[in-house]
Amino acid sequence: MNKVNNEGALTRNSYAELKSKVGKKVGVSEWFNVNQTMIDQFASLTQDHFFIHVDPDRVVKETPFTSTIAHGFLSVSMLSAMSYTCVPGIKDAHFGLNYGFNRMRFVSPVPVNSRIRGNFSLKEMDKKETGEITMVFDVFVELENQEKPVVVAEWITKAYVKPQAT
Repeated sequence: MNKVNNEGALTRNSYAELKSKVGKKVGVSEWFNVNQTMIDQFASLTQDHFFIHVDPDRVVKETPFTSTIAHGFLSVSMLSAMSYTCVPGIKDAHFGLNYGFNRMRFVSPVPVNSRIRGNFSLKEMDKKETGEITMVFDVFVELENQEKPVVVAEWITKAYVKPQAT
């Protein structure tokens, strides 16, 4: 994978440094390949074997698609991996959590053998006296060589630092 920028989860910013990035793009991930093996494994894991994901011959015969397409949730499940390549972590955080989404839409399909990447802008950031830090990211997942995104979302994550470290 090609590096888009040097920041990522292993880069640590102080709370104040990251807070200064609110309203700005904080990272663009590496490209990730989406192939049929990945789609089939995701289908097995989630028990979603709908033919548009796993049966190339039937897709061509019965849909306007020219190939199988990835599950929308497969693209969303890649957000963590995408963010690790480009979104800086918080200095002194001892762990973080995916907290969910305020909104999420699957805007266009991801054909098999495509490449996708995530774009992350820090929308909001807040900390509590307990050391809990909440970050809200505006995220869009793009398909290589396509202007229209495949996923748009408002993603919430949390990080935890010792109260005196904030």
